[in-house]
Amino acid sequence: MCLNNLFSILCFVLAVSFGFVSAQRCGDSLFFTPNSTYDTNRRLVLSTLASNVSSQNNRYYNVSVGEGAGRIYALGLCIPETDPKVCSDCIQPASVRLLQNCPNQTDSWDWRADKTLCFVRYSNSSFFDVKTLMPTQAEYNTGMYKGNVTAYTRTWDAFMEFMLTRVGQTRYLANISPQIGSDSIYVLMQCIPGLSSEDCEDCLKENVQQYKSCCNGYIGGTVRKPVCYFRWDGYPYLGAFGVTPSLPPQVSQPTLRPSPPPPPTPPDGNKISTGAIVAIVVSAVMFLVLLTLGLVIWKRRQSYKTLKSQTDGDLISPQSLQFDFATIESATDKFSMSNKLGQGGFGEVYKGMLPNETEIAVKRLSRNSGQGTQEFKNEVVIVAKLQHKNLVRLLGFCVERDEKILVYEFVPNKSLDYFLFDQTKKSQLDWKRRYNIIGGITRGLLYLHQDSRLTIIHRDIKASNILLDADMNPKIADFGMARNFRVDQTEDNTGRVVGTFGYMPPEYVTHGQFSTKSDVYSFGVLVLEIVCGKKNSSFYQMDDSGGNLVTHVWRVWNNESPLELIDPAIKESYDNDEVIRCIHIGILCVQETPADRPAMSTIFQMLTNSSITLPVPRPPGFFFRNRPNLDPLTYGSELGQSSSMSDPHSRDSDSHTRVTPR
Repeated sequence: MCLNNLFSILCFVLAVSFGFVSAQRCGDSLFFTPNSTYDTNRRLVLSTLASNVSSQNNRYYNVSVGEGAGRIYALGLCIPETDPKVCSDCIQPASVRLLQNCPNQTDSWDWRADKTLCFVRYSNSSFFDVKTLMPTQAEYNTGMYKGNVTAYTRTWDAFMEFMLTRVGQTRYLANISPQIGSDSIYVLMQCIPGLSSEDCEDCLKENVQQYKSCCNGYIGGTVRKPVCYFRWDGYPYLGAFGVTPSLPPQVSQPTLRPSPPPPPTPPDGNKISTGAIVAIVVSAVMFLVLLTLGLVIWKRRQSYKTLKSQTDGDLISPQSLQFDFATIESATDKFSMSNKLGQGGFGEVYKGMLPNETEIAVKRLSRNSGQGTQEFKNEVVIVAKLQHKNLVRLLGFCVERDEKILVYEFVPNKSLDYFLFDQTKKSQLDWKRRYNIIGGITRGLLYLHQDSRLTIIHRDIKASNILLDADMNPKIADFGMARNFRVDQTEDNTGRVVGTFGYMPPEYVTHGQFSTKSDVYSFGVLVLEIVCGKKNSSFYQMDDSGGNLVTHVWRVWNNESPLELIDPAIKESYDNDEVIRCIHIGILCVQETPADRPAMSTIFQMLTNSSITLPVPRPPGFFFRNRPNLDPLTYGSELGQSSSMSDPHSRDSDSHTRVTPR
């Protein structure tokens, strides 16, 4: 039967026992040169994919690294809520196999089923929300069902239709059919999360149809495409059904279960035939399945317009994120002073506790923020979609009366400046922790600039906007009102310059021009502060030449004595090469011309690959060799356009001129 329908599935493989481990597909149309930039980026991304996927709560991670012909897009996923180690142990060998078996293909993927289900794919073009239906791979078990095939097939068809009407809303579904005699059907369907609900359903529907047209009647099978996966069998597998997985049959024919005992004899002495009992049971099962199916279809049609209105297939809406004011007021004990964490140019920040005992940080925005309600809601929805371990997560908002409130996750260890610039606390930040903090900030900014669905420009990267979790891992905060770009946009202008002087690049202060390279400049200043343990602004008071930390670092670098810059608090713990490399990267980031500053993807490679040779830096921005008395911190202040933003948790003791919030 399968041979007669081979055209329906391109790559059908017979499996004596349906227990496949890996289903890999290397691209066959586009190729790259080994050891090229693309190849280097591919190895870099795949080497860290397992840890990145397993660290995400939803076990899904996508990323893009590089520029131009060297840019690579990659994703990894596991079944939601999979144990992190099990997920990592699945992603890692899948990544290694792709590196080994696909030496120069630019678009390759691997669905791997080993204790759990996982998927790895990379390409030279973005595919995160593209419905890619070719090529197709599939397998089926060679054992035929030995019971009532008609009843089994009827239930199989109805249950597949039932699954297809539900899976698009969640992108993952595993369920067990009603019993047919003593047998059940175990079905697992999964799409990559970037697909819309309609595209997910279409992809899986095609998989089901391809299997049915080829191998209807066999017990078990799988059909895989680059964006969706379908598997069913007569036993639980991959821990996906809340029961202990059974072992697949080890012979070509399925193991027959014992026949159920004969029904008891009725009081009148007449026996009910087995066929009659089966007919009654099947009819009842079919009625329940069809009734449920009808209800699901009705509900789906009712909500179809709502789902269509959501962008990118995401189910995040302003309504789902909105808190009522009474809840916020109760959580913060009516905004009591004992719960106040800090205050900045945008308002006050309070610690709170929700009824479910979730700790939150509540930012009560100033009433003169100048932002309309609908604009505020739209901004919140965009930011709420940003999910990364190095970003503080926005949980929701409240708009009532004259109040505009943002609700964030609470991060316990305050902000980086609380430790870095305190003479007694800075010793808690040894070099290993500081290097980890630099790496975490890099990954967070790379996500904002390149890996999220919009290009997000933070515009106020500084130590007080980097929060530290319980393990001292960094989380970028206060990006809720940052500027987002269109996909094809690279820079913009503003009439309101916001941020903190000393961290803002020359083109932004003097002309209002900002781009991702603006954040790179601020990041460079922050890296130098982390290495030196000193504020950029502190040199203004102690350096008669009117310089700042950037100018000081440049002078010491030119004297070829960079180790003099190291914070004495880490003298016993630092690694020479790592410290010097971080100083070098920091100087490259604060170059005067934006084009001379590296992108965050390049910075990530510089930090993670010590074999990359760093370019020779030029004099940094705001390095005034012929104007020693010009203060870089006040340069441009005649515009009256300076602002200091505050993170959701800490106090920023720096004094700055403020303007209206962005």
